[in-house]
Amino acid sequence: MDGKEKEELKKKIIAVLETIADPEIGIDVYNLGMIYGIDIIDEKHVKIKMTLTTPFCPLANMLPMMVVDELKRKLGIEADIEIVMEPPWTPLMMTEKGRRIFKERYGYDIVEEYKKAQQG
Repeated sequence: MDGKEKEELKKKIIAVLETIADPEIGIDVYNLGMIYGIDIIDEKHVKIKMTLTTPFCPLANMLPMMVVDELKRKLGIEADIEIVMEPPWTPLMMTEKGRRIFKERYGYDIVEEYKKAQQG
């Protein structure tokens, strides 16, 4: 695969990831910033580095399986998921879209609140 083909496939993978919502927060794993890396091996195999919003996430086994299942079902791609906890997830990792969705859903900007809390 050349660079252009990989970029096109990456866009398709991201589109699938945007359909997989964290059931507790209700925002998809991509826009929450839970996807740390997408490494396309070939047109049918991808490695994804993914984190959880907390190390004690009750969905620690379920979310990666949802990613594997959806990529297989929608794109025919085999995905190897590596759960990484470094760096730990914070709201700063959310995409602008994720931040906007959160604000619309919950009525406040989680990133601004997080920044204020960090300043003490």
